[in-house]
Amino acid sequence: MIIKPRIRGFICTTAHPVGCAQHVQQQIDYVRSQPAVNGTRKALIIGASTGFGLSSRIAAAFGSGADTIGVFFERPAAEDRTGTAGWYNTAAFTDAARAAGRIAINVNGDAFSDEIKEQTISLIREQLGQVDLVVYSIASPRRTHPKTGETFNSVIKPIGAAFTNKSVNTTSGEVTTVAIEPATDEEINHTIEVMGGEDWAMWIDALSAAGVLADNATTVAYSYIGPEVTKQIYRSGTIGKAKEHLEATAHELNKKLAVSGGRAYVSVNKALVTQASSAIPVVPLYISILYKIMKEKNIHEGTIEQMYRLLADRVYASGGTPVDEENRIRIDDWEMRDDVQREVTALWGSLSTETLAAQSDIEGYRAEFLRLFGFGLEGVDYEADVDANVQLP
Repeated sequence: MIIKPRIRGFICTTAHPVGCAQHVQQQIDYVRSQPAVNGTRKALIIGASTGFGLSSRIAAAFGSGADTIGVFFERPAAEDRTGTAGWYNTAAFTDAARAAGRIAINVNGDAFSDEIKEQTISLIREQLGQVDLVVYSIASPRRTHPKTGETFNSVIKPIGAAFTNKSVNTTSGEVTTVAIEPATDEEINHTIEVMGGEDWAMWIDALSAAGVLADNATTVAYSYIGPEVTKQIYRSGTIGKAKEHLEATAHELNKKLAVSGGRAYVSVNKALVTQASSAIPVVPLYISILYKIMKEKNIHEGTIEQMYRLLADRVYASGGTPVDEENRIRIDDWEMRDDVQREVTALWGSLSTETLAAQSDIEGYRAEFLRLFGFGLEGVDYEADVDANVQLP
């Protein structure tokens, strides 16, 4: 079939297998162009098929020479429907990793479930023995608790008071004002259940109990803090409460793992175009402004640059892992520089539909969004008939 992007709201319902493979290859090429990382040799990436998780797997495999096992929840093509971008990304990564002589194991299913944890543990035991790095990069709107069977749904809402601010329709370029009512206590609790640290801790406990977590192992989960302009909807909102729980979980896991020389961190990453960030009101507009400023200052990074820097300059830094006062790794440091945030604030006040093109990098945002699904990659013939039915190796 000839595959074109179909945008519905903040998602793209199609994905291009050749474009996704090209996107993966570009990330691999970037990592190969950097100095080798003296780090992980056997890594488990939970949430391994898109965004930060995919880039983490690429950085581990091609930066540290690691064998990897990736857990994800993706869908292959069916009849006239393409597979998901994560499916195609994983197929491309697996081919490249195995061609480079590395073990690449894939587990497709609900990472929140006991069954997927057990399946993953069995595969680690059989093919890797143990893992020395566990990356937790799940971005899901819902979670069914493996013990109680209760399903929780997360929400993106402020807490305590309604939130009003600018946002943008990234397709039309219309800058509007959004008003979001505050979350109920139940919605706050549900969001913590989905996006907090309980499942991360369940994974680490299960791996440890099964004997497949190496001594001196490191585990990292991803978070975000962000600027004042997104604070009410993000860090002070329902997502922020979940991230606070994630960070508290990191402290508890760090105590547990320290007994055998291990470590647990939350890494605070930069705001980037991902499938998850596209769904948060205000954030796409902020990212569009941020991209303009950081590109002008020549300090812009994508997910692969962030994840390579995380491993090379933070987790496996020769002088030890630098952290902030809360024991968090900060690779949002360039985003949160005073000069960058001053310019964001200055542009935000005057931004409108009419000034959007001049005062932001909305075109860069759109291009990066489409790249997530394999569209807009150089060297790909998007008029060619392609087979959407790609199998995982």
